[in-house]
Amino acid sequence: MSKIRKTDTKPELLVRKYLFSKGLRFRIYNKKLIGNPDIVLSKHKTVVFVNGCFWHAHKNCKLNRMPKSNTDYWIPKILKNVERDKRNKKELKKLGWNIFTIWECELRGKKREKTLTKLYRKIKESEIR
Repeated sequence: MSKIRKTDTKPELLVRKYLFSKGLRFRIYNKKLIGNPDIVLSKHKTVVFVNGCFWHAHKNCKLNRMPKSNTDYWIPKILKNVERDKRNKKELKKLGWNIFTIWECELRGKKREKTLTKLYRKIKESEIR
């Protein structure tokens, strides 16, 4: 467990580098916002969460496999993460923020460019509104 990173994970770095290369400027881990979003684009009133498929229980994803041992610990832990994510997103929506979630599996292989392009397009669309 001590080897697992909370911040600056490879998927986060991929998203941040892509957005920066497209000219978007942002802050990371804004502790003033509920849920501590991974990327905050204040100008666009947008937050981006880059979630690991295992830790946030991504539905129908091969990377989301429950461990076979110590299930009394893991199942409640992951379910709490999912409930917390729902609460945080609901609260951010109330405050008027646009919320995007990028899953770890969406940044693998051929899906990566499509996912990042789609995210960029949605952020730019939110700027117009």
